[in-house]
Amino acid sequence: MAGDLESAAVRLYAEFLRRTHLSQPSELANIVVEELVSVLDASDVVLFLVNHEQTALVPVPSKRSPHRTQQLIDATMAGRCFITTAILSGTAEPGRRRMWVPVIDGTDRIGVLELVVEEPADDAEGSLELVLERYAHAVAQSVLSKAQYGDVFEQVRRSQDMTLGSELLGSMLPPATFATEGLVICAMLEPAYANGGDAYDYALNDGCAHLAVLDGMGHGLEAAGASTLAVAAYRHSRRRGMGLAETCAAMDAAVNAQFDGTRFVTAVLAELDITSGRLSWLSAGHPPPVLVRHGRVLKSLDVDPGTPLGLQLRTGPLSVATENLEPGDSVLFYTDGVTEARQADGELFGLDGLAGFLQREASAQFSTPETLRRLRRAIMSHHGSLADDATALLVDWRRGTEQGLVPQTV
Repeated sequence: MAGDLESAAVRLYAEFLRRTHLSQPSELANIVVEELVSVLDASDVVLFLVNHEQTALVPVPSKRSPHRTQQLIDATMAGRCFITTAILSGTAEPGRRRMWVPVIDGTDRIGVLELVVEEPADDAEGSLELVLERYAHAVAQSVLSKAQYGDVFEQVRRSQDMTLGSELLGSMLPPATFATEGLVICAMLEPAYANGGDAYDYALNDGCAHLAVLDGMGHGLEAAGASTLAVAAYRHSRRRGMGLAETCAAMDAAVNAQFDGTRFVTAVLAELDITSGRLSWLSAGHPPPVLVRHGRVLKSLDVDPGTPLGLQLRTGPLSVATENLEPGDSVLFYTDGVTEARQADGELFGLDGLAGFLQREASAQFSTPETLRRLRRAIMSHHGSLADDATALLVDWRRGTEQGLVPQTV
């Protein structure tokens, strides 16, 4: 490795990509480990994936990895790597270094790669980190690609059984984090294994961020089915180029046609022009989003709400509100399960509690995904279950927070 790191990197990437073309999903972890051992003389290589509740990193089974237990995110070096998305290292033995590398798909954190390698020369340390960061990125993309063809990675990420409703909704949700220049979109959803009807969706098309948070009536498979249908109708209308009001009407009609007024879904739909910062939104019986400025909840973004989707009771045109965001603003979309969660003293979290939480997290300068991971922990740590599903979608505009979602080598 010390002799020619650049040529070693070429071999590492080339062999990894070559071998993954025809590999089974369950073989991917072996390939990840074997190429690092072969090319970089690495040892103790373990690929960890984050569990669905984002409390621990779980090792992916591999014949070439040592036996390891799950690593708690809030109490281990692997967890610190995940939280900070920074490459970390420490002494393993004389002449060897233990390293932890974040496994990220774009900006979506999915796990950590741990390994021990030869101590690099002073002038090669940055090059080694760069090689490992690029390799971990390739691993992340391969994990997500191979996950479409098998269950091994999904099984690793589960620490308990998932309800049928959660299985259905989970298959529809986009990744929890997306970022591009000037924009970060991050989501959380609890309970991770028993979601009854909450959902979120987003897309970025030609400089416009399309955003949606939904809450199906009731719990269980029927609620999940109604929300899944509403998400499908949202995407169908969005991809046909419909505006917010037309899209909402089409979703209303789709849910009504399927359930004949016996079930409904509340929703807030929004569009953000990421160049100008102009936000447009409407509500179908859903709690209003809140505007966060300088770490404080400035105001609720109220609009005359329409009736929930599926009831087809509104006779007039839907109200679409607008707001011009300032650089550094954030907008939080949420379901009522967030504000109805109870704090340690038994009091409801409420909008005031949510505002205080966001202010503290902003002061501590946590990243957007980490803020929502900590919100998840805050509303789940004092009870094993929630009175209602809790979903949040946090959107940053021109805060510069996207730079903190990638390793230092990027």
